[in-house]
Amino acid sequence: MSSRRIGRERQSTRGRGVAQLVSDFGHELPPLLSPPARPADVDPFDSLVGRRGRTGQAAGWAAVPAPLAVYRMTSEQVGGVWPLIAGDGLPPGGALLGIDYLSGGAFSADPIGWTLNSVAGVTNPNMIFFGAPGRGKSGTVKMFALRQMAYGYRTLVLGDVKDEYEPLCRALQVQPHAVGHGLPARINPLDFGPLGNDWTQLPRAEARRRAAMVFSRWLLLIRGLVGSQHVPFGPTAETAVGHVLRDLTGYTDGADRMREVTIPQLWQALRAPSDELVDACRYAGRQHFLDETRPVRDALGALVTGHLAGLFDAPTTISVDWRAPIQSLSLSRLDSLGDEAVGVALTCLNSWGRAMTQLAEPGDLRIVIRDECWKQMRLGTDAVKSLDADLRLSRNDGCIQVVIAHKPSDMLTVGDAGSQAVAIAKDLLHLCATKVLLGQDDQIGDELSELLGLSPMAEQIVTDWAAAARGRALWLVGSHVAKVQTVRTSLDVTLTDTNDALGTPA
Repeated sequence: MSSRRIGRERQSTRGRGVAQLVSDFGHELPPLLSPPARPADVDPFDSLVGRRGRTGQAAGWAAVPAPLAVYRMTSEQVGGVWPLIAGDGLPPGGALLGIDYLSGGAFSADPIGWTLNSVAGVTNPNMIFFGAPGRGKSGTVKMFALRQMAYGYRTLVLGDVKDEYEPLCRALQVQPHAVGHGLPARINPLDFGPLGNDWTQLPRAEARRRAAMVFSRWLLLIRGLVGSQHVPFGPTAETAVGHVLRDLTGYTDGADRMREVTIPQLWQALRAPSDELVDACRYAGRQHFLDETRPVRDALGALVTGHLAGLFDAPTTISVDWRAPIQSLSLSRLDSLGDEAVGVALTCLNSWGRAMTQLAEPGDLRIVIRDECWKQMRLGTDAVKSLDADLRLSRNDGCIQVVIAHKPSDMLTVGDAGSQAVAIAKDLLHLCATKVLLGQDDQIGDELSELLGLSPMAEQIVTDWAAAARGRALWLVGSHVAKVQTVRTSLDVTLTDTNDALGTPA
């Protein structure tokens, strides 16, 4: 077979190309260009430099710029690539307490400043402290109150159960007030406080506003006192008590000056109701009134004739000097009466303290310390609501409310699981934008993680690092986390140490 025939067969086998097919119709495809030549790699080290640097005048040693690759990643990925980089600490302001081991700088506490400036999402100045005994919980609180005094803050301790604040008061030349049997101090929980000042000179609208605030606080107190005796305080009983309070103060008669009321007067008015009171409360008769209000009268009678008689049933005999840097009300003399009696006393003191701080002058900065609050909360749902109301009004009152407890379970034992009291107690944790977690055991760390949503690293700080020394704590300031070691001078230790009772007398 000839070579020409073989070529024709191969061409027929391959077929016609696209270029030939297009050319048959009078068109030409553009020519295919060859790919551009790849540029040669540039050597970044174009010359060698000896150990003595480059030669020449004013040359010296010069680092060779190295080519760097650029990558994009999220903030979570950055922590894995560079794990030792820490974020900035909180802005300096307020009381200087110690060192933040996460940022490496000083740590200052300023709850009101954090609230006003919305630092880290802080919405209120309330603080809650958790810590096992001996971890420096009370010492940290006293250090905070002591160093805030330099910024014009005044501290009110509502119920010093163990006289822990007495050395600090005496060092500041303030005599603490002690409440107990045989002592002259009396506290009237139904005190008007500053709301009763200049009542005759107030406009009608302002007088009505203040009266509403006073009666609301009183009803909340009575509800808590009655509820502490496991007595229901329904709308019918509230109506009767409200009518009696208005009659006793003279508000019903339109008196220009409100009269002071005490719990014995309220108790006696319920025991001997007037015809107007029976009719206003829509009872069938006087005996019907007495039968329906008997549980309420018996519960109030415990403060008049019971183990707390003579303490909260007379006009107040002490005056709070807000020019002094600190005021303390001691309840250590009531410790022998049991936790329930101390809880009732704390409820009365909290209502009285709320009256004392309800009208704050501009620039009047106050810190209200509530120690051993779990004793009050165990009295029932109404007692928990009383503390809940105080924390919710902290922004209006201009106060830093400080709540102190050992562990979260102390606050959750106010009722059965899933009850209203437990739900309110859990909400109290979220009403405190600043949470200070001192050293705890591993089991308590699990409770904190469940309630506060702590990360495993944060839980380890509480149960490991903070438990290794006193004054160490994990500060949760809104969304900001700080690992703080409180620093105390020798003078601070003398004023704030609470282990004196365990030592040997000199």
